[in-house]
Amino acid sequence: MIFRAMLASDWPSVSKIYAEGIATGFGTFESTIPDYGDWDKSHLASCRIVAEELNKVVGWAALSPVSSRCVYGGVAEVSVYIGEGSRGKGVGKALMLQLIEQSEAAGYWTLQSGIFPENLASIKLHEKVGFRFIGKRERVGKTQHGVWKDNLLFEKRSTKVGL
Repeated sequence: MIFRAMLASDWPSVSKIYAEGIATGFGTFESTIPDYGDWDKSHLASCRIVAEELNKVVGWAALSPVSSRCVYGGVAEVSVYIGEGSRGKGVGKALMLQLIEQSEAAGYWTLQSGIFPENLASIKLHEKVGFRFIGKRERVGKTQHGVWKDNLLFEKRSTKVGL
């Protein structure tokens, strides 16, 4: 398996994996896949990674800004999605470790994630790579089917940046 920077040309594979995450019902509040232009605008230009196995994208990770305010310039939100056929094989952990390393090199001191309580695999993944549970937002948003969902908040503070 190799890890490399995500390219615009990876979007068909990345969006397919994103759609698989949406289909679980507990991967995101999103109900449809955005076009690449919209996705690109909402994510940082740096810290976009794909995992490739046998020349096939099997997972991806990227960061989004949490705020446009300059005081939050070193804080970013994590997205990590693994293709159905590659889950439970360590792809997520490897992607997250790469993402953490790249985020620190880019000057980010805090990574955060909002995770549905039902998404036990994502919770375990975040804990394995050093994220800690910091709270719960109750009934913070509705799914595409109108169901209110809680969101668990996790964060990882860098031990290298922002000390």
